[in-house]
Amino acid sequence: MLLLAVSGGIDSMCLAEKVRLSGEPFAVAHCNFGLRGEESDADEAFVRDWALRYGIHCHVRRFATREFSEDLGISIEMAARRLRYNWFGQLCRQFGYSGVAVAHNANDNAETLILNLLRGTGIRGVVGMKASGFIPDPEFATVPLLRPLLGMTREDILAYAREHGLTWREDSTNGENSYRRNKIRNQVFPVFREINPRFVETLNRDMERMAQEWASGHENAPSGVPEAPKEASGHENASWGVRTTAFERALEPWNGTQPVKQPEGMLILDADKAGEFVAGTWESGDWIRPLGAPGRKKMQDWFTDHHIPAHEKPFVPLLKSARDPHHVLAVIPYCIDHSVRVTKSTRRIIRISVKN
Repeated sequence: MLLLAVSGGIDSMCLAEKVRLSGEPFAVAHCNFGLRGEESDADEAFVRDWALRYGIHCHVRRFATREFSEDLGISIEMAARRLRYNWFGQLCRQFGYSGVAVAHNANDNAETLILNLLRGTGIRGVVGMKASGFIPDPEFATVPLLRPLLGMTREDILAYAREHGLTWREDSTNGENSYRRNKIRNQVFPVFREINPRFVETLNRDMERMAQEWASGHENAPSGVPEAPKEASGHENASWGVRTTAFERALEPWNGTQPVKQPEGMLILDADKAGEFVAGTWESGDWIRPLGAPGRKKMQDWFTDHHIPAHEKPFVPLLKSARDPHHVLAVIPYCIDHSVRVTKSTRRIIRISVKN
């Protein structure tokens, strides 16, 4: 089960509605930072009411954010960031949630790029956010972090919210320019939009290309992929919740007489060819060699060929080679890589099936 960070704003309500409509179970976490008095309390009440309406478990925590900020001598924004991610990690450990999904979108990504450039940054600061990774807290650095809306602009999110009749809370401080991010959003980006109406998409594409260059030239580039259990002999089952849909793995002997055709909702791989692998979700630089294809195909192109919308890509579970974290061995439940196909020489297989 996934944990969704829901503030009550339009982005997080869009995320919550998308996951709710998927039919997959999830829980909600709401942070009340106490920075806007009654408005903060009204946000909390709004999220509680929404969760109650749909029978969704809702975790709420109130933080003394200003005091925490002053004690550590850090900004309010940094204090809130540290507090929420540490709490998300605690919740995942206590309740067994498979990971945390946050509502960062393409505009957030573009804003972060500009902020990084203004403060001075190396290549790591210009590759942008990842669709999947880990929460930025050293105590809980193995907890997966997903950004399912990263491929959507604010205009896309607004259109979705209106189409589905969503309600949300407006943060009154978004119009204030005392925060650097707000100043970029409210004063700088309108100028960019005059020059290039689709500048957000342009910046995100540039970040994706830079991430691919970084990944191809650095073996130790962060992959953002959680590690799965290692293979073992005999029969074993394992499931990972890196997506709201979990899946199961069964390792079995293979005598070559069984039918190779894969039933709907199931994938069959050669266990020895697959070797050790990790479970994760899409990120820039991922590739697959489709069955029978002469060469590699970028996963982004694969998604396009199969008509999977950009905002759905982070929800598709992948198996990746432990030797090359960008080599996709299976797209669950769609297809496998040519290198792990079952042949006459196969002695062990792995069956991957979606867990309903």
